[in-house]
Amino acid sequence: MAPTDGISGLHHVTAIAGDPQTNIDYYMGFLGLKLVKLTVNFDDPGTYHLYYGDGVGHPGTIMTFFPWPEGVAGRQGTGQLTTTSFSIPEGALDFWVRRFKDRHMNFEGPVKRKDDEQVLTFSDPDGLGLEIVAHPKAKEHGGWDEGPIPPEHAIRGFHAVTLTEEGYESTVTMLTKALGFRLAHEDGNRFRYEVGMGGPGATVDVLCRPAAPRGVVNVGTVHHVAWRTPDDSQQKEWGQLLADSGRNVTTIIDRVYFHSIYFREPGGVLFEIATDPPGFTVDEDKSELGKSLKLPPWLESYRQHLEHSLPPVHLPDVTRPRRGTGTSVQAG
Repeated sequence: MAPTDGISGLHHVTAIAGDPQTNIDYYMGFLGLKLVKLTVNFDDPGTYHLYYGDGVGHPGTIMTFFPWPEGVAGRQGTGQLTTTSFSIPEGALDFWVRRFKDRHMNFEGPVKRKDDEQVLTFSDPDGLGLEIVAHPKAKEHGGWDEGPIPPEHAIRGFHAVTLTEEGYESTVTMLTKALGFRLAHEDGNRFRYEVGMGGPGATVDVLCRPAAPRGVVNVGTVHHVAWRTPDDSQQKEWGQLLADSGRNVTTIIDRVYFHSIYFREPGGVLFEIATDPPGFTVDEDKSELGKSLKLPPWLESYRQHLEHSLPPVHLPDVTRPRRGTGTSVQAG
């Protein structure tokens, strides 16, 4: 039996970027997400880990990146999360169309889909597949109200993610039987599932593409997707349930801002179940989020080395884009 509260939706999506400054400029400066944590990959401390989200990085708003400046382009394909969709209010669609056009950035749409969605499809500078989805329920969530995007038009977190699979049956069996998802509707080779309350932030599309090549994780692809659980005790129950069902699942890992377990779904996508607490203000005040390099206690003794070896980055001046060059958050 699944834990009492079940999976409530998406927690975060982690992808591979190329140049860290280009990534910051795009996700903070263009998409208007707040850099809520500048830290390192705890498993590879010579690499940044950049976290973006709303004003404090609430679960369900968090897009994260490992920048690999020397990495090569990955390949999107089966066994991967191939599209990350962000949520905006219905009235914000025209604003975003103008924003793309004014900056001469490529996009497709808007296209109408089921569930009252209107979708803009595009890629980030590294080729990562993204969407902005206008939906009536998006207004129920808040965004970053101090960024470059007017609050009424700002991204409100995730809308959905798309998993591309060679075959969908084993994946959806795990989603429904183990994780508590339910089928919302089918549209050709696209199968939509919801969990918890459903709607924006609690939706996954499974796209069946048996003839597509196998995906290769590198720059411009997603590394893993994390689902939400409310606390440590329920996460422990998830770990036991998954192990009992035959999944190889990690022990609980301390990520400082949440606790994690990892496993692969049958199609090959790396899944994580992450706790909502303690959150990103556990080691710095809300007003200081993302402004300086934060390290976990076990890496503090390496701070001097890391500050000199990590490439310098700075925050774009998102509130006054025509004045100055931004606020320095140089690692050194």
